[in-house]
Amino acid sequence: MATRRPIELTPEQLALSEARKAKKLKLSENPPAPEPATNLILSRPWISLNSDPEPGRIKVHTWNMLAQCLVRRELFPTSDCLKAGQRLPMLHAELLAQDSDILCLQEVDNLEKLLPPLQSKYTTHYTAGPGKKHGCMILFKKDGFEKQSERLVQYDQEEIRDEGSDAFRRGLSFKTRNIASIVALKNRSKSGPEGVIVGTTHAFWHPKYTYERCRQVGIFKREVGKFATEHHLEHWPCVIAGGIDSIFQVQSPVLTRFLDFNFGPDDPAYSLLMSEPLTKEQRERLEASRVVHVSIDPTVPPTTSGPVGDDEDQAVDPDRVITNARRATPSDGLLTDDELVALFALGKPLKSAYDEGLAHPRASASDIRTFGDRVSCEPDMKGSNEPEYTSFTFFWKTVLDYIFVSQPTVITGLLAPHRAEHLGRGLPLKGICGSDHISLSAELSFSNKGQASLD
Repeated sequence: MATRRPIELTPEQLALSEARKAKKLKLSENPPAPEPATNLILSRPWISLNSDPEPGRIKVHTWNMLAQCLVRRELFPTSDCLKAGQRLPMLHAELLAQDSDILCLQEVDNLEKLLPPLQSKYTTHYTAGPGKKHGCMILFKKDGFEKQSERLVQYDQEEIRDEGSDAFRRGLSFKTRNIASIVALKNRSKSGPEGVIVGTTHAFWHPKYTYERCRQVGIFKREVGKFATEHHLEHWPCVIAGGIDSIFQVQSPVLTRFLDFNFGPDDPAYSLLMSEPLTKEQRERLEASRVVHVSIDPTVPPTTSGPVGDDEDQAVDPDRVITNARRATPSDGLLTDDELVALFALGKPLKSAYDEGLAHPRASASDIRTFGDRVSCEPDMKGSNEPEYTSFTFFWKTVLDYIFVSQPTVITGLLAPHRAEHLGRGLPLKGICGSDHISLSAELSFSNKGQASLD
């Protein structure tokens, strides 16, 4: 029997074969992002605020994803998708649905399962506080941006004064291990800004620690400005997104009343960010929270039999009161109201994408309910046009999430918030949303032409 001679490939055929092998290898290493399964989540319309087709717009998305390590059945008694396997496809669908250029995410964990469908399209930048099981992440399109520089802000270590003891310079009321993440993204496109500075944070959650939350948000704003100055990027626009987050965790599954803490647009941190004067009630809340926790001063005698957690994954006081703390003294260095105002004055002036966008006539005509429709406040109060809710569960319903942009950025479009009647008795819910928070998305323009068309 004659031996079959091996087929000899031409140079062109060999080159084609090698190209196919390289393509298969690349696909195996970077699988294409799946098309979002829109039936897994409730779709939302896009609100167009400017029809000008001028290029260079950037779509920014923010979302508190509800870290899997924080999920407890007693916290979400009406939810039907609390297991990781149920939530993960819904999380991916939400992240991919808007084809956003930049995503700012909070409460991110399970990275080994979360990232694979995103890595072919996005570069990821993940940071977490010391010992935290979840963190913040910024994603940006690979073909749109490249990271030029970065900074991690650890609130516990940041100083607010230039003199005195370590404690006095920091002015801490509670060691929280919370952080902020800042990156400078250089625009690969010839249209739009040269680059953009993006920051995201997850501020201290405890409802009663108003001062500490304000301290953290003020430091965040200051550090974004310092970051721009140090890298000679003052001409780049800034986008900071995330949540002035507060959450009530219950130790007992037996709790039937609805809770709304309203730590949102009426919070002192929001007013300070918007350069609004503090109200009498806000000043009283700040003063009541000027305490020093045992995590700062170990000599503080305990006032509760159980441990007070410094993170969402630990048991906390169910009565939502300050425990294991003493009143602050001048030597502790906590900022006064006037000093807080001065801290927030550092960095570029900011505005809220949703507060400004939903106030626009073309947005208000869409019959979207806002925070001002739900809470009695002056119609011209900054924050009254934020979404009605951004966190919606059986036990707590409030506004916690925002997209803030530097002036004179123009908001050209918004992702419509979910309507409360679509959210059942509380998120997460199958076919609606895989988190207890609602994602927000804004399309931004940085051109003078766009500014003129909205003024």
